[in-house]
Amino acid sequence: MKAAVQVFHEQGVEKTTLGDIAGVAEVPVGNVYYYFKTKDQLVEAAVDAHCEQLDALTARLDALPDPAARLKALVAGWVDQRETAARFGCPFGTLATELDKRDDGLGEAAAKVMRALLDWVESQFAQLGRTDAAALSVELVAAYQGMSVLTHTLRDPGLMAAQGERLKSWIDGLAAR
Repeated sequence: MKAAVQVFHEQGVEKTTLGDIAGVAEVPVGNVYYYFKTKDQLVEAAVDAHCEQLDALTARLDALPDPAARLKALVAGWVDQRETAARFGCPFGTLATELDKRDDGLGEAAAKVMRALLDWVESQFAQLGRTDAAALSVELVAAYQGMSVLTHTLRDPGLMAAQGERLKSWIDGLAAR
């Protein structure tokens, strides 16, 4: 599964074969076919893996002392992935965008993961006492997706680092109000 997530991120779903995934996983292609009869089943499993990663991340962040610290740690985690974003884009955003162009319902599954992120971010802003928590959630996640696209398009990890600092300052300003 880890290999599938990696290869889908680096190559995109359409370009990826089960053989590509088997190669990265260092297993015979028959092993992949044993567990996943079709590439779509593997894509579904990759979306589920992203959901599990998000759940694990938010659980770790929830251990931090306050919502502003949690949000800033989320941004810091995004910035830590800036080299990867410069090469391949956002690991989940690129997959979600690609799946949304298909007519097989996988885009809806990806949307649930993005909605889970938005809901978690919204809950953090709500804990800060923000009545506009839903709008701020969209603003933060959209800012990340935008800086990820620009970082990838311009192949400039420094852009993500600078924007990450701006977002952390923005969060501090919102927390102080």
